[in-house]
Amino acid sequence: MMEAFYSTVFCTIAGLYLFIVLFSFTTKYNDFFCKAPGLDFSVAIFTFIPWCIAYYYYAWAGVFYSLISELIVLYSFNFIHERFIHKYQGPKIHKTLNKVVGFVRNHLALFFCLLALPIFLLIRLGQIFVYPLLRWTLAFPKYKAADWINVSRYKFDGLVGHDMVWCLYCDWMTGVFALAGEMLRNVESFWCPIRFYEGKKCENCKLDFPDIEKWVPADGSMKDVEQLLLEKYPPESKKPRTWFGYKN
Repeated sequence: MMEAFYSTVFCTIAGLYLFIVLFSFTTKYNDFFCKAPGLDFSVAIFTFIPWCIAYYYYAWAGVFYSLISELIVLYSFNFIHERFIHKYQGPKIHKTLNKVVGFVRNHLALFFCLLALPIFLLIRLGQIFVYPLLRWTLAFPKYKAADWINVSRYKFDGLVGHDMVWCLYCDWMTGVFALAGEMLRNVESFWCPIRFYEGKKCENCKLDFPDIEKWVPADGSMKDVEQLLLEKYPPESKKPRTWFGYKN
């Protein structure tokens, strides 16, 4: 058991720090690892690839050990990056928020945010493997993932260590969420362009579905839906079948 623990911890920590060095070196000359599809590889390296390798050798115990290793890398990198690489002494986000909600609650909430990681990974996998099937079958528009899935906050002056790592996590999640919303707008407007009976829901959803006012009113008829669909998506048209307010 201890052999499995030490082996997993050593290999994971060594592998992740090796990639950190590679990432730091390459970003000075090329942003491949900061934009999809290179960023997808970066995220995989820091998340589920170590889990899969550890599971192959040591089953679920290995996954647990790899998670411990990743946390060690996270906090040791924060310390090294802040104290020895940048030595930044100015205002910091996490210290400011510690004053707002307290150290324990702030850092506990960050751990809760990590629980959402598998959800966003699944969403990203859906964008990579499921949405292209809709493009193939329905001629939905093609998106350049790098326009959404990218990270750049590491360039912000004074954003180092703890703040930088968590801001990059949010940077990535925001892009995944935004691209998912863009893809879902096409799905909703193509298959179900009917406003909700619940007015409050329409009001809440118009931020993510801004074309909702162009959908058929809740008290309309299926004839209205048919006319709208044929108007928006003429059968003879060769244009991509986009949501109604698409401007890309």
